[in-house]
Amino acid sequence: MKLDTLETFVVGNPPHRHGGRYFIFVKLTTKCGITGVGEIYNATFGPHLIADLCRDMFDRHFLGADPHRIERLWHLAYGAGYTMRPDVTVMGILSGLEMACWDIIGKAANRPVYDLLGGKVHDRLRTYTYLYPPAGDVYPDPEKPNVYNDPDLAAEAALAAVEQGFTAVKFDPAGPYTIYDGHQPSLADLERSEAFCKAIREAVGTKADLLFGTHGQFTVSGARRIARRLEPYDPLWFEEPIPPERPEDMAKVAESTAIPIATGERLCTKHEFARVLDTGAASILQMNLGRVGGLLEAKKIAGMAECHSAQIAPHLYCGPVVAAANIQLAACSPNFLILEAIRTFDGFYADLLKTPIRWDNGYVIPSAEPGLGIELNDAVARAHPYTGSDLHLGFQESPADPL
Repeated sequence: MKLDTLETFVVGNPPHRHGGRYFIFVKLTTKCGITGVGEIYNATFGPHLIADLCRDMFDRHFLGADPHRIERLWHLAYGAGYTMRPDVTVMGILSGLEMACWDIIGKAANRPVYDLLGGKVHDRLRTYTYLYPPAGDVYPDPEKPNVYNDPDLAAEAALAAVEQGFTAVKFDPAGPYTIYDGHQPSLADLERSEAFCKAIREAVGTKADLLFGTHGQFTVSGARRIARRLEPYDPLWFEEPIPPERPEDMAKVAESTAIPIATGERLCTKHEFARVLDTGAASILQMNLGRVGGLLEAKKIAGMAECHSAQIAPHLYCGPVVAAANIQLAACSPNFLILEAIRTFDGFYADLLKTPIRWDNGYVIPSAEPGLGIELNDAVARAHPYTGSDLHLGFQESPADPL
């Protein structure tokens, strides 16, 4: 079996844009006609440039290769140009190509990928959702009360999610995150963060876990201050409390609070996650399979986590192909905790797939179909090209106002 062709799709995500402004999909086809899909999670350069870079990596290392040789292909790309280090752009592209190879391998074997990575240990996968505005409120006015700044509206959204079947909800009311972080939380940030936890806990009681999200915006001391305010409401996690560069510092936060620390969406490869585990920086790892290095790399990280009494909660702020890869990893990982969902994988997420991801009363049911268990709807992907110039995500470009 030899890899023969590559096709890329840069797909614009229509409003509400849950999951980001665009998705970057790849499709590999072998000489014998088996196709596999993958997804690149990359926000560092424009998506069309990333698609061009994917073509370069494919032509150099994957074209004509046997897709079964995952380790060789991975190391060829990882070590290209005398690098041998976690580069977020390289790893995002490699993740998408590696994912597509696994899809091909599974289809050739007529088995789901989870059967090839140890076998299914979870028949259903618990999910959580962010708290989103009502369906008609596409872009809430930040100057008016909305689910992102008003604890009572957030509590209403949390209760609605619980009534859908979710047993965990995530929210991130802790204020701006900027290119100059970490910073100290303002008194308003502290008050708002506690008010959100209080209102949501009162609304859902013990029917749902609270997942407190941040985006690495605080100093160690600032993160400790927030954690003290949150502890009475017993969140399941405090996510990425400080920037990701120094897990040694994040470990200081972990040591000072009873709230489990979760991190990993911005990290690449087992090497960066090894530092998180060795320092005790987090006990919940949130690898994104479109960035971390692909399925096999994520499975290695999950195994490392087992040795440190840590769990995995695969991250998802991109498209449905990464979602499908997350499902494959979670299904075969004993230390799986919870899966990030984009709502119930409905709407445009469902439109992009020939058969939607099966979500049932708060849980994903892993597909028994071969490969990743999904097929990309090429026609829908082509009908929604991304024509903008903005990156997938962004930070505030001025320092946080301490007042």
